[in-house]
Amino acid sequence: MDSPIINNIFSCIKLNQENERAIYLQLSDEILILIKRGQLTTGQKLPSTRDVASLLKINRITVAKAFEELQMQGWLQSFVGRGTFVSSHIPEFEPKKLQNEAITKAQKIAGFLLNEKQYLFNSYFVPTAEFHLDDGYPDPKLAPLKELYRAYRNQLTRSGLYYKFGSYGSPDGSGVYKEAISHYLNETRGLKTTFKNVLSVRGTLMGINLVCTALINPGDVVVSGIPGWQRAEHNFVHAKAEHIGIPIDEYGLIVDELRKICKRKKVRMVYVTPHHHYPTTVSLRIDRRLELLRLANEYGFIIFEDDYDFDFHYNHRPLLPLASADENGMVIYCGSFSKSFSPAFRMGYLAASENVIKHLTNVRILLDRQGDHVLDNAMADLLNDGTVQRYLRKTLTIYEERRNHFCNLLYSELGNAVNFSIPDGGMTVWTEFEKSINLESLAQKAYNKGLYFSDGKLHTYPTYNANGIRLGFASSNKEDLTKSVDILKGLI
Repeated sequence: MDSPIINNIFSCIKLNQENERAIYLQLSDEILILIKRGQLTTGQKLPSTRDVASLLKINRITVAKAFEELQMQGWLQSFVGRGTFVSSHIPEFEPKKLQNEAITKAQKIAGFLLNEKQYLFNSYFVPTAEFHLDDGYPDPKLAPLKELYRAYRNQLTRSGLYYKFGSYGSPDGSGVYKEAISHYLNETRGLKTTFKNVLSVRGTLMGINLVCTALINPGDVVVSGIPGWQRAEHNFVHAKAEHIGIPIDEYGLIVDELRKICKRKKVRMVYVTPHHHYPTTVSLRIDRRLELLRLANEYGFIIFEDDYDFDFHYNHRPLLPLASADENGMVIYCGSFSKSFSPAFRMGYLAASENVIKHLTNVRILLDRQGDHVLDNAMADLLNDGTVQRYLRKTLTIYEERRNHFCNLLYSELGNAVNFSIPDGGMTVWTEFEKSINLESLAQKAYNKGLYFSDGKLHTYPTYNANGIRLGFASSNKEDLTKSVDILKGLI
């Protein structure tokens, strides 16, 4: 080898025969690192393939392939009769010490500025505890997963594959899915829609974000109840809207407060969860429902109706949505299958006037060319053959039994430490703890013992702090609910 320095540099190269990455690619990676470190400089002649092979005890053809790889990328140049050189077209690199090859500065911190202050901090936590009193999730063990798998597989084997997989479809969603959703909403919720009134989205959050992007301008007034859903509120703030919170009582949104705001300000949108208010689960009373619709007609604001768990009401039939009584196209209705199937399945829909759907579709295409038409079509099959309806009837009975069991446990085991009302529907019990109990500390101690529940910070506002949390019962069987309450009892 011509240079003892180059000899020493190449002798430091380590190759792993057991690594899944091919040896020639490992070698090309190592040579590239030497170039970027400045140890091999622009115009530097490399040892011959024979010499490198001898030094590293590998096949000469392997070295040749590594050199060819770097030549194709432009890092090396080869000249007949002269040899292989570091390309003269790359700039000089200043020598740098890489303390850890696996974690470089570029992997940790970008070289450009981030406008992080433009977004409020959106925390999330993925629990791994054995027991859980969650935010109101369904039990995936009860979901018709086999039927969904079968329907999805059928989509992959039926005719017309080019139109399913060979090109893009409509950005507003699969026509079959939109037809099925329209029929489903008309039959179960009393809406009066056609497929032209439906837009497929990947869940409620996407629907809220899309509406904020398409219909809310900076400075617009958006009103919602306090306490409320922080994810929705952050979307309002990001849209640079003026967000105004109004109180919630045992009958839902206090619509009289909304009327006062309308007299002072031009309200653009009101966000409501009238069937079971998030987080307190109370239902919006009929007189307030009618007054909310009347105010929307009088003052011209949008009602965004988030009906996140319509299908689960235990004491009587579910209250029909505001959208079912909307005669002037003031309501944008949003629903999803996250609460009936699983949060893992991102399937939802918006229902609104045709011109609204067209406008939202035009904006949606900039964010997501189209949804998952294959999954949507599979869900349409389950709606059309009655699988979803049968599943909901079965789980309604099971979830009601779990609600009753859980509420009995809270009453008998936790005594005066908690205050709650048995919810008419939904999958959670809004539970207020004694003020002396620190929920953040309690949640951490419970998690250490294998039980997850919220620490309540998401439901705390400058003007509201009931020391309350949502304790979900639907995703746990009776035995697990009993063990969960036992853990809580031992900590309080």
